[in-house]
Amino acid sequence: MLTAFARAFKTPDLRKKLLFTLGIIVLYRLGAHIPVPGVSYENVQTCVDQASKGNNSLFGLVNMFSGGALLQITIFALGIMPYITASIILQLLTVVIPRLEALKKEGQSGTAKITQYTRYLTVALAILQGTGLVATARSGALFSGCPVADQIVPNQSIFTTIVMVITMTAGTACVMWLGELITDRGIGNGMSILMFISIAASFPGALWAIKQSGKLADGWIEFITVILIGFVMVGLVVFVEQAQRRVPVQYAKRMIGRRSYGGTSTYIPLKVNQAGVIPVIFASSLLYIPALIVQFSNSTAGWATWIQNHFVKGDHPYYIATYFLLIVFFAFFYVAISFNPEEVADNMKKYGGFIPGIRAGRPTAEYLSYVLNRITWPGSLYLGLIALVPTMALAGFGGANQNFPFGGTSILIIVGVGLETVKQIESQLQQRNYEGFLR
Repeated sequence: MLTAFARAFKTPDLRKKLLFTLGIIVLYRLGAHIPVPGVSYENVQTCVDQASKGNNSLFGLVNMFSGGALLQITIFALGIMPYITASIILQLLTVVIPRLEALKKEGQSGTAKITQYTRYLTVALAILQGTGLVATARSGALFSGCPVADQIVPNQSIFTTIVMVITMTAGTACVMWLGELITDRGIGNGMSILMFISIAASFPGALWAIKQSGKLADGWIEFITVILIGFVMVGLVVFVEQAQRRVPVQYAKRMIGRRSYGGTSTYIPLKVNQAGVIPVIFASSLLYIPALIVQFSNSTAGWATWIQNHFVKGDHPYYIATYFLLIVFFAFFYVAISFNPEEVADNMKKYGGFIPGIRAGRPTAEYLSYVLNRITWPGSLYLGLIALVPTMALAGFGGANQNFPFGGTSILIIVGVGLETVKQIESQLQQRNYEGFLR
């Protein structure tokens, strides 16, 4: 593997792409540490240190996607999250709005138009989320319990607020631009790489926090145990992410003029985890809404107390059961809107393809739906169990909680992006040396 890395850097154009990608990553991490104008850096650090010891951040998911920049209120505080949200919204609207569906079928020009809409929506969401973050920081609700939480933004004038929101929105647009630069001139998908870097940046601190909060042999027992669990988790995720059901497809031989077409055998790869990490993101975002409502309402009513006790800390059985069921539901929902068996069956019929033993047309669509439903069940249950690992870590390792790195969204994204990037480097190496990145 090290030889393959060396070979990748010896190839001039591949080396240029790798160095370009590394340069963009350095710029991205630099921006994640530059504070927004109007923020008291000393007070922010005081509250961040206290929050890291308490490990009960309401904004944990967004903070993870921003590489810890959200709670530090930096220029890249919103990170890649507005773009992810905009992409998911556009993907869902493509199924609902016929105009977007027609654009998707137009090919490259239609995809470029949808990408443009995604950019506009990203900027709009960045303005909305930036305004919410500034309002939360001004009120002191961003770090509840911190003595200097209401002094994070000393100057609370309208001009300062507008400057902070514009800076964060510009930071999000810059992150989006950096991601597109990596996609065009670097290696891998730019947005996925930046997401990977944001999550990986929090790993050392999270592991060290587990070591410091441990009680057995000065925390080294817990530290080593968590790393071993991490290796097992990575192996499990790689195994399931690569698992697929290959549905065989045979194409009939056709004579057009004097030339023969078709007569080949191929397959439709249906992944066990066809939905990817999106169901976990949907479920996490949905479960943040009740906690946010309670936090901003400051109500002492019975309903607010019930939500506070059952849905904020994340270790109550009601929360765990709801989280698990939402992930399973969204896994089936997303697979249903992202894979259309009828469309696949029509395309196969159009080009003379058929599944051996299954008639073309409607029987093929019914068979694909049947297979997809059967393999989505283990995929959705796997997603639910992986996502609950941090909660189980809370019970096993007292101080782990949100800082437990090997579980949930983080491990799924890191493994998925890592596998995809390695495949891209491997394909580029094979074009030159006919020898893969991994033997």
